[in-house]
Amino acid sequence: MRTIDINAAIDGGPFGRFQWMIVGLCGLLLIVDGYDVFVAGTVLPKLIAEWGLTKPQAGALQAWALFGMMFGALILGPLADRIGRKKGIAISFVLFTVATIATGFAQSPQQFEILRFLAGLGCGGLMPNAVALMNEYAPKRLRGTMVALMFSGYSIGGMVAASLGIAIIPAFGWQWMFFAAALPLALLPLILWHLPESPGFLIRQNRQAEARAIYKRLYPMQSIADGDQLVLNETKGASASVAELFRQERGPRTAMLWISFFCCLLLVYLLSSWLPKVLQEAGYAEKASLLSLFSLNFGGMVGAIAGGRLGDRFGLPKVVVGFFAAAAVSIALIGTGLPPALLFLSVFVAGAATIGTQILLYASVAQLYSLSIRSTGLGWASGVGRIGAIVGPTFGGYLLAQELPLQQNFMLFAVPAIVSALAMFAYAVLSTRQAHRELALA
Repeated sequence: MRTIDINAAIDGGPFGRFQWMIVGLCGLLLIVDGYDVFVAGTVLPKLIAEWGLTKPQAGALQAWALFGMMFGALILGPLADRIGRKKGIAISFVLFTVATIATGFAQSPQQFEILRFLAGLGCGGLMPNAVALMNEYAPKRLRGTMVALMFSGYSIGGMVAASLGIAIIPAFGWQWMFFAAALPLALLPLILWHLPESPGFLIRQNRQAEARAIYKRLYPMQSIADGDQLVLNETKGASASVAELFRQERGPRTAMLWISFFCCLLLVYLLSSWLPKVLQEAGYAEKASLLSLFSLNFGGMVGAIAGGRLGDRFGLPKVVVGFFAAAAVSIALIGTGLPPALLFLSVFVAGAATIGTQILLYASVAQLYSLSIRSTGLGWASGVGRIGAIVGPTFGGYLLAQELPLQQNFMLFAVPAIVSALAMFAYAVLSTRQAHRELALA
């Protein structure tokens, strides 16, 4: 009988077809998740006109889905540490797709808010679980790149929402943007049939036969006997509680990540909720304003993939600091009355440095925490970030209601990016010091 360390095997092994399948399946799930998040920004101008909403009311309307995301991340992230990643992903996916379809039948702002809250619960739970699952199957040398590549599906979902909005909303009305969620729901059985469970979860549950079956799919050319035992390289599983996130000198770094998540998601949802409406009021055509949302998400996809590769080479904290600095500059430039080509370029950079950086922050959290508390760490970081996401659209609504000059608005929008850059710089310094201490003790 042999004892095989699954983490060491994955870290030292190739990245094969089975792992690429996981990237693709999780990426598909996040395309739907991203669509659900960004679809509200495409329909907001129509809702304001149809229901006679003020800007603060419209911002609050957007915030209900984000409020649901916060609770979804806090509840479904830790729950998956107990019931398994696959079940956590399935529950989250069904919840937000069904609620999104139902949103198309909303007849009032109150009905819209309730249904968006339910959809937000599912969206908030899917994200941390998909990241945790991908993190387990990726070798350490490729982890940042693979998580970012998978998470680029989130940005693709936003691009799909913007593209469909241009074609569907003028012809069929805003409701059909939500009815479109029926298509991915039909694909759920196929996705879940192929999506594997977390090997770490199976080992902790002493489900050795299932864990060995996954090992055979990972490495079909290697032999593993029925009596062989798969183990984790962690000496003892820590309790999946929020207190554990602050133990073993992780506290200051956890706090810095939470600050960065708060500010980053504030920016992501501020821009995704209000950018089309603000640009329309600034004189850009409806099609151009929706194209700006496409550019924002296209930048997010490119930023995530490029940032993941740079993070694997130079370290995620350094890359994230640079991205947040770029976000501050590009967001400030959006409000300077640029011609369309330069406007879309600035929006592209802003998307790369906010949506893309959000993905890098998830990868940073996944690398900080051990397996037994990884979903908890991701869930709480995402949950804290959702508070920023709630603040973003609401703050944007109240700020725009003041009718300040466009340039001044975007200068204020850039402030959270500066705060995030400072927080991640502190995180990088703390991580370097911790690495030096561990090296000295080795």
